Amino acid sequence: MSFQLRLLSCAASLVFAATSPVYAQSASQVASQMAAEKSAEAPVEPAADNEFTKLVKNITWKTEGSGTLGNIAQIVVPNGYRFTATDGTVKLMEAYGNLTNGSELGYISPLDMGWFAVFEFDDVGYVKDDEKDKLDADKILQQLKEGQEEANKELSRRGMPTLIVLGWQTPPFYNPQTNNLEWAIRLRSGDGGSMVNYKTKLLGRRGVMDVVLVCDEAEMPAIIPEYQKLLAGYTFKKEESYAAFSKGDKIAEYGLTGLIVGGGLLVAAKSGLLAKLWKPILVGLVAVGALFKRIFVGKSRETL
Repeated sequence: MSFQLRLLSCAASLVFAATSPVYAQSASQVASQMAAEKSAEAPVEPAADNEFTKLVKNITWKTEGSGTLGNIAQIVVPNGYRFTATDGTVKLMEAYGNLTNGSELGYISPLDMGWFAVFEFDDVGYVKDDEKDKLDADKILQQLKEGQEEANKELSRRGMPTLIVLGWQTPPFYNPQTNNLEWAIRLRSGDGGSMVNYKTKLLGRRGVMDVVLVCDEAEMPAIIPEYQKLLAGYTFKKEESYAAFSKGDKIAEYGLTGLIVGGGLLVAAKSGLLAKLWKPILVGLVAVGALFKRIFVGKSRETL
């Protein structure tokens, strides 16, 4: 498997995530930059005096209480975790080699940063969940495959890595009690490497909180329960919750299926912009390796 595609791990970029950044640095490599935990109460800081170490030290972290996600939501920060809000998240994402767009609201991880989740908000409006009993996993998967095939044509022309959609790791599932939409897709890179894209969409009154889990694929079985337990501590502010919807609020132009296969592309199609946007979108979507910074190449745990 190529270095770049190993880095993607749980957060591989799909053609339909047109507005989402690519999370370049693998969680396991981040962890390899951190020293063993000094205590359960304080963030772990690496011993090596390098740029990333300095960055981590200068970020404002919360290790208890709750973390604020803009003026929209909050998440409990359990013992053994660290959280940073917008400023720290943007700095980390840029250090990892990702483009940022101002929608980044928070980053949470264990103290050793062995894996992490990033929160971004998309103010698309209120997404109706009337498809909750009609999610056709087979049909959605076929749409994902067809979209990726089209993306790969453009990527090949540009000499960029391609991706193949293999199937569901976890088929789309919507929880009407929490208004969470969740799924995981298995992918294979052009060089034969495999990865998993794990996505969670938290529906609110004015839009959707997009949560991207970044972890080592081999560690997913152990991490997913921990991650889901962590998300149980997430809440929208009362006035931003799904239940707070009021007549006159903005309605999203797509539903649950659109969230999975690419709401942005559906809106573009309806507005007649798809033909103009298609190529630029493809270039920004799946250019997996092209966006990576090899920040920690050659480092080892012994040097941290």
